[in-house]
Amino acid sequence: MVADNPEWLQVGTDGSTRCWWCGDADDYVAYHDDEWGRPTLDDNRLFEKICLEGFQSGLSWLTILRKRDNFRAAFSDFDFYQVAQFEESDVERLLLDAGIVRHRGKIEATINNAQRAIDMVEEHGSLAAWLWRWRPDEREPDLTGHDGPAPATTQTSKDLSVALKRLGWKFFGPTTAYAFMQAMGLVNDHVEGCEWHDICASEQAAVVIG
Repeated sequence: MVADNPEWLQVGTDGSTRCWWCGDADDYVAYHDDEWGRPTLDDNRLFEKICLEGFQSGLSWLTILRKRDNFRAAFSDFDFYQVAQFEESDVERLLLDAGIVRHRGKIEATINNAQRAIDMVEEHGSLAAWLWRWRPDEREPDLTGHDGPAPATTQTSKDLSVALKRLGWKFFGPTTAYAFMQAMGLVNDHVEGCEWHDICASEQAAVVIG
């Protein structure tokens, strides 16, 4: 991603050049540096991100990030084998939990998606094995000439969303799918000039899925 606009980059108080979106909030800067765009192969973290992106719908990611520890406590650290066993009593419990986003549809979708995650592991060996098939081989045409640092969706994110919905997953539209791809390192959308662009590119190039 070429940094044609200086507004897409910022220099932090530590002198490091980063993508503009993380601002100067310590927790958001740490998320940018340590997580966003770093290739993730751990199934629980992949599942967590799918779920949290669903909860984010209509909200900012920073809101969800600041509630993430509460979500992890509420959903058994996103161990999908445990979440898949949640019952209606758990839904009612979670609807009373002020530390998370109390939305029945999203809570029920998380339980459903845990069950679908187990199906995927049984068929493909891991979530990572299936999800990382969607890593584009090269930059997508959607990104060429885009008026901004990144689009909200690409053809791959649309196809990924459709594929997961066909498998019974819920609350995972094309925009959510692309945000997931960006965050989990399937694509590298750190702006060129951001010091983490080359770090993530090298890490992503080293990923091999058997």
